[in-house]
Amino acid sequence: MLRGHTSGWSLVLLAAIISGVHLQRHDSSVQLTSESEAQIYRPVLEPSETTPQIGTYILKNQVGEPCIKATMGVEYVVIEKKKRWFFNLEPSRVRTSGHCGQQAAVLSLTLPDNATSLQLTFTQENNLFYVTTLTSCVSPLPICSGCANKTYSGLVAHRKLFKAANGQSFKCRSESVFVMSSELQIKLVPLQIQAFTLPKGQYGAEVECWADYNKQFIPICIGATVVGFILMVVLTHLFIKDRRRQGYDRL
Repeated sequence: MLRGHTSGWSLVLLAAIISGVHLQRHDSSVQLTSESEAQIYRPVLEPSETTPQIGTYILKNQVGEPCIKATMGVEYVVIEKKKRWFFNLEPSRVRTSGHCGQQAAVLSLTLPDNATSLQLTFTQENNLFYVTTLTSCVSPLPICSGCANKTYSGLVAHRKLFKAANGQSFKCRSESVFVMSSELQIKLVPLQIQAFTLPKGQYGAEVECWADYNKQFIPICIGATVVGFILMVVLTHLFIKDRRRQGYDRL
């Protein structure tokens, strides 16, 4: 009788231990899940500048046809306490959204938890398209221990940026820098963009930006000036030499 009673208590004790183990595992799993859900993505500002990754972002209309295509590297420049800090947009993390209309379209690029955003508003007018408004914001980790959380934002409005004819693409290999506010700048490099008319989702003929044109045109002008100067010196030398010969013949 005593042996059976002891066996019964052993079974009860073993069941309690097993139950406790299951409860501990369950509680630990819940705690890990809640910690993971509590984590919020925040960009980290860097003190030195690096070349941003190039991403291609496509927005489609309601029938599934591309209406905006943009290929670019995006860099955020934050000015805090007279010092510059940098953050590059990572294409693999970007969420593309927006809407497409016949005369207006919007392309929005955001990172998880809306930690950064870049929005371009397009307008179509007289067989041309261009960007009228550029807005952006970034909510990074504080730049120092004890510094307060801060969101940097700004916009460039009432402009005609990246203008090209319908069916063509605007392209710029040079840096395109925009002062969004006293504390935030956006740098796009390189950049190729097209809106509204994108046959088969491909870029059309390229419209070159002024910065790229000047980089090609100025060396040509300098080269032509140097060649012209050398030619003028040579012709002058030949002319003087010929006059001297004529003078000797007279003597």
